[in-house]
Amino acid sequence: MQLKPFIKWAGGKGQLIPQIRRMYPQGLGSYITKYAEPFVGGGAVLFDIISSYELEQIYISDINKNLINTYNTIKYNHNELLEILSFITNQYLSLNINEQNDFYYQKREVYNNMINEYDVYKAALFIFLNKTCFNGLYRVNKNNIFNVPAGKYKNPKIYNLENISSIALALKNIDIIAGSYINVYDFADEKTFIYFDPPYRPLTNTSSFISYSDNNFDDTEQINLAKFIEKVEKKGAYILLSNSDPHNIDSNDMFFDNLYYTKKITRITAPRMINSKGNNRGHISELLISNY
Repeated sequence: MQLKPFIKWAGGKGQLIPQIRRMYPQGLGSYITKYAEPFVGGGAVLFDIISSYELEQIYISDINKNLINTYNTIKYNHNELLEILSFITNQYLSLNINEQNDFYYQKREVYNNMINEYDVYKAALFIFLNKTCFNGLYRVNKNNIFNVPAGKYKNPKIYNLENISSIALALKNIDIIAGSYINVYDFADEKTFIYFDPPYRPLTNTSSFISYSDNNFDDTEQINLAKFIEKVEKKGAYILLSNSDPHNIDSNDMFFDNLYYTKKITRITAPRMINSKGNNRGHISELLISNY
C-alpha cells in the first residue's frame, strides 16, 4: 500500500514527490540502508520511501512535540486513536455549519488547555483540528498556543482508517524523536540518506506568518543548519535539502547559492499553495540541494 500523510502540512511535499523521488540517491535500498528525516512534518517523503524501499533503520524527528506525540500515538495506540477520531468525527458531521464552527473552537480551547499533556486524546484533537482548520495550517503564537481559525468545509475527510492502520504497522521499527535536527548526528553514517525539509526562508516579509512551533527559524538558523550539514557530510551521509528559491522575488539574491556553493543545486517548479487569496496561488521555483 502507498502510504499517505495523515495530516495536511504547510510546505508538505505531497505534490512534489515525483520530482523529489528523482533526487533519491541511487544506492537507496541497497548499500544505503538507513534513512533519516529530522524535520518530518507531514511525512510525505518518509511515507513514499517506506512504501518503496526496504531499509534497516529509520529515524524521524521534529521540534513540534504535539506532532511527534501524534506519530507516537499512531505507533503505539492507533486503535484507541481511531476510536476517538470516529467519535469526534461523528459528532462534528452531525452538526450544521454554525454548530460545527462552535464545535471547532471548543475543541481548540480544550487542545490549548492541554499544553503540557501528550496523550492519545490530544493526538486525536491534533488530527481533527488539522483537518478542520483554515488551510490545514499549524501555527502557534509565542506562548505556543494554536491560533488557526476554523476552516469552511462541507464534508472534510478527517481520517482514513486503512491509511492510519498501515502507518501504525510501518512505524513499529522507526525511531521517533521530539527534538532538534542536531540529534540526527549520531544516527548518520556512510549508509544513511538524510532529507532535510526545514521551515522555508520567507520569500517576502508578509509570507513568514507560519510558525510550526514557538521557535523562529531565521537566516541565522538557516546558516547554522548549513554548518551542521557540513558536519554530518563528513560522516559520509547522503544529504538532500529542500528550501525556497529567493530568485522568485530577486534574481540577485544568492543566499542559498552562496550558502551551499559546494553542493548540487536543482531548481524545480512547485505549486504555491499557501496564500489567503486563491488567485495568488500559482507556480514558483523551489530548491533541492544535494551532496551527491
